[in-house]
Amino acid sequence: MTASVPTLDQPICLRRPALRPWCLRARLARPILAAVLDRAPVRVTMPDGTTLGGGREADAPTLHIVHPTALFERMAHHPKIGMGEGYMAGDWEAAPGTDLADALLPFAQRITTLVPSGLARMKRVVDRRIPSGTRNTLLGSRKNIEAHYDLSNDLFTAFLDETLSYSSALFDRSRPLAEQTLVEAQHAKIDAVLDAADVTAGSRVLEIGTGWGSLAIAAARRGATVTSITLSHEQAALARERIAAADVDEPGLAARVEVRLQDYREVSGQFDAIVSVEMIEAVGEEYWPTYFRAIDDLLAPGGIAAIQSILMSHDRYLATRRSYGWIQKHIFPGGLIPSSEAIEETTTEHTSLRVTATHRFGRDYAETLRRWRRTFIQEWPTIAASGFDETFRRKWEFYLAYCEAGFAADYIDVAQIRLERMEAA
Repeated sequence: MTASVPTLDQPICLRRPALRPWCLRARLARPILAAVLDRAPVRVTMPDGTTLGGGREADAPTLHIVHPTALFERMAHHPKIGMGEGYMAGDWEAAPGTDLADALLPFAQRITTLVPSGLARMKRVVDRRIPSGTRNTLLGSRKNIEAHYDLSNDLFTAFLDETLSYSSALFDRSRPLAEQTLVEAQHAKIDAVLDAADVTAGSRVLEIGTGWGSLAIAAARRGATVTSITLSHEQAALARERIAAADVDEPGLAARVEVRLQDYREVSGQFDAIVSVEMIEAVGEEYWPTYFRAIDDLLAPGGIAAIQSILMSHDRYLATRRSYGWIQKHIFPGGLIPSSEAIEETTTEHTSLRVTATHRFGRDYAETLRRWRRTFIQEWPTIAASGFDETFRRKWEFYLAYCEAGFAADYIDVAQIRLERMEAA
C-alpha cells in the first residue's frame, strides 16, 4: 500500500467518556433514524432485541446494530458519512442470510423520500463542504488518483477479471446473465466504446485514463496507433507489462501503443479518436469545461470522442454537487458524478462538441459490481496478505455493495456517450 487512508470520524462520546451523559447528538439521532427506517421495508434489530424499520415481511432484509451509541452519534455528526463509517467500524452489519447490497437496495430505491420533509429542510445544517484540498488541480489530481489507483496492483488483480477492467461491463441482455462471463462482457464494453469512436486501422487514438491497458491493446489490435495517459504510477507500470506481453504473440503491437504518465491538460497533438472510460467522474465539476475543451482541441477535423460515464439525474446532481459524502472521503477524493444534462450544457457552452449518441446500461453495472464483490470476498485472504486490514475489508465491501444498490435501483446510471464536433458553417 502506498496511499494514505482517511481516518474514521471518531464520535466525541468515544473520545471523551466524561461527556457521555451529555451526548445529545446520539440521543437525537435515534428517533430521526427510526423515522427514516420506517419508510423502508428493512428490519433493523437492536442489541436488546427491539426492532426498528418498516420491514414487516418474514423475508425482509435484516440489519443488526451492534454499537447503537457509536452509530447514532456518527449519524448525527455527519449523516452522509456516518453510516458508511459505522459499517467500517463494525457498528452495524447485515444479519446472517441477508446480502448487504440487498439490504441497501430499498434505501437506494427511496433515496428522495426517505427523509421526512421537515428534516430535509435541515440539509444546509448537516451538509459539509467539499474540502478545498481535494480540488483537481494538476497536483491535486495526481494526489486524488494515487489515493485510489495506487493502493496496490495486487488488490485490483485479486478481484477484477483477466482484462483488469475497472469499469462497467456490457452484458448481452438477450442472453441469460449466468451464461456470460465477466471477461466477455468487458471485451464487449471495450469494443462498443471503440466502435462509438470509429476506431479502425490507421486511427490516431488518445485514451484519457489508461486503466491497466486492455482498451489500448484492443485498439492497437485494430491497427490503431494509441497514446494512453494516466496519473497512476501503478497502472502505468502494469499496463506497459501487459502490452509487452501481448506483443510476444502479436509482434508489432507494442510499437503502436505509448503509455504516458501525463495529465489530460498537458497533452498536445491531433487525434482521430479520443476515448475515456469512467474518467470524467474524477475530473471534478470545476474542471469539466477544461476537460471537454482539451478533447475539442485535440480532435483532428472529423474526429470523434467517446466517453463512458457514470451518471445521476440532474436533480440529484444539483442537490449533491456541493456536499461531501462517504465515497468522496474514503474512496474517490475529488470525485463527482455528472448528469447527462450537465455534460451537454458544458460541451455546448464551452466547446464545439455535441452529444450525438448515448447508450445507457446501468443495470449492467449492478451485475458487474455484484461479481466484483463476490470475488473480493472470496479472495480476501490473498488481499489481506498484502497488508490490508479488517477496516479496509469492511470499507470496500460497503463501497461495492453501496454502488451495486445504487445501480440496481436506477439511482445512478452509466452510459457510453459519443461526441462530435459541430463544425462552423
